Amino acid sequence: MAHIDAGKTTTTERILYYTGVTYKMGEVHEGTAVMDWMPQEQERGITITSAATTCFWKDHRINIIDTPGHVDFTVEVERSLRVLDGAVAVFDAVAGVEPQSETVWRQAEKYKVPRIAFMNKMDKVGADFVVCGSAFKNKGVQQLLDTIVDFLPCPLDVPPMTGIEPHSGKEVQRKVSDSEPFSALVFKIMTDPYVGQLSFLRVYSGVMNTGSYIYNSTKDSRERIGRLLKMHANKREDIKEVSAGDIVAAVGLKNTLTGDTLCNEDHPIILESIEFPVPVISVAIEPKTKADQEKLSVSLGKLTQEDPSFKVNFDEETGQTIISGMGELHLEIIVDRLMREFKVGANVGKPQVAYRETVKKKAEAEGKYIRQTGGRGQYGHVYIELEPQEPGKGFEFVNKVVGGSVPREYIAPVEKGIKEALETGVLAGYPVVDVKVTLTDGSYHDVDSSEMAFKIAGSMAFKEAAKRAHPVLLEPIMNIEVVTPQEYMGDVIGDLNSRRGKIQTIGQRGTTQIIAAQVPLASMFNYATDLRSRTQGRATYTLQFSHYDEIPRGISEEIIAKVKGE
Repeated sequence: MAHIDAGKTTTTERILYYTGVTYKMGEVHEGTAVMDWMPQEQERGITITSAATTCFWKDHRINIIDTPGHVDFTVEVERSLRVLDGAVAVFDAVAGVEPQSETVWRQAEKYKVPRIAFMNKMDKVGADFVVCGSAFKNKGVQQLLDTIVDFLPCPLDVPPMTGIEPHSGKEVQRKVSDSEPFSALVFKIMTDPYVGQLSFLRVYSGVMNTGSYIYNSTKDSRERIGRLLKMHANKREDIKEVSAGDIVAAVGLKNTLTGDTLCNEDHPIILESIEFPVPVISVAIEPKTKADQEKLSVSLGKLTQEDPSFKVNFDEETGQTIISGMGELHLEIIVDRLMREFKVGANVGKPQVAYRETVKKKAEAEGKYIRQTGGRGQYGHVYIELEPQEPGKGFEFVNKVVGGSVPREYIAPVEKGIKEALETGVLAGYPVVDVKVTLTDGSYHDVDSSEMAFKIAGSMAFKEAAKRAHPVLLEPIMNIEVVTPQEYMGDVIGDLNSRRGKIQTIGQRGTTQIIAAQVPLASMFNYATDLRSRTQGRATYTLQFSHYDEIPRGISEEIIAKVKGE
């Protein structure tokens, strides 16, 4: 684990060479690194997805997971550290401790994973060291392997795993032993074009064979293990049995997802799952052709199974499919994978903000619908009062008709017509919220009146009343929490203010500052990238919906003009 470009993959490539797994050293800059097997990794020279492999050194088997260093793919580090017993933190001996180095160190601390610090790039001027070497120059790699064997724990050195018995809710433990009941945690899902879904799992106790049935205690379901595979990056080796301490991939688990526990049905246990960060950036995506439409939804579904930090939502209001991830590079890779792996063409654009409309004052209006075209005509006539409600209260309809001026059977159609009119406001066509409509009077015709006529009359009355009731635009306001080092606090606060944000509180958590604020969603596009550049990648943030609030007049006029094409 390390900051990007510290040399993790290069170090891993040397380990594979010196342990006899490979006969030739792969190079990241040449696109020949074994662990960087994805086309996107080879083209960009960075690690995007965690890759697992196994090697032997001095009669010890070492399971290795090579993780990404880019902040957009921090979820890969998170789920890998959850199932590992030790970690090698690779540092650039000249650059020192970099922003993502701090992040992965905190992640390892969270899961109490012992670490060795390997100072890489010792061939550079200005380097300083603890465990040191130059992976590119093939120096210090054997000593690193010795240090791993001597100082990092083997599975037997790790304390028993604690979990919950699903039926009783009591805490239970599993010792790391082949004689204990089987238990394993699924930490990664990957779609392989040749064998289908691969479920990567860390075995904590017991033994399991190919073809056996296993119990998914998280889902309360039985699954059959079709094949067990020892993975070497994207290459596979069939094995018949797995035991405590192994990291393998299983084929045939149809209902199992990342974070699920697999165990013996007679001795069930649910192990601690994996926490994943909330996506911070969203874009709209649409298929390029009609043929891509169905394939797009299926492909996005598979990608969300693989990557828990990637989310897909369909916005019924705007009609857009919105994909969310950890950063612009993350989503760029997703779109590239759609094209290469799933053969789905997609266009990516900026998502639309879900604005709303409401009214500021009380107004009255009449709606009269009369149509005579020979034979039976149409007649509907109503009077209504429209007034604002408290924010968040929604729509309310009240019937105050007396004396039967509007027959009872036509009251519901009037309400239905008003509800349909609510869907398209009079300012810019956005839904109208937080209003109360009172039906006060009207008239009808014995022959020509109908449900349809009163429905149209209700809609007409509402639209007229809305124009008179000082309509305004509302925008979604988000709660944001930014965690930043002290030295960047001024820049972060200034940026939030420039985005029309309102600072709520400023606090401290350890050595970092916590800034809580409310900010309009419309001003938050590209915030993830801007925050990283302002803080050298050392700040993080979370964003959640809070409420709707009135938009300032100048901005509101711009939005209305844009919608109307002016």
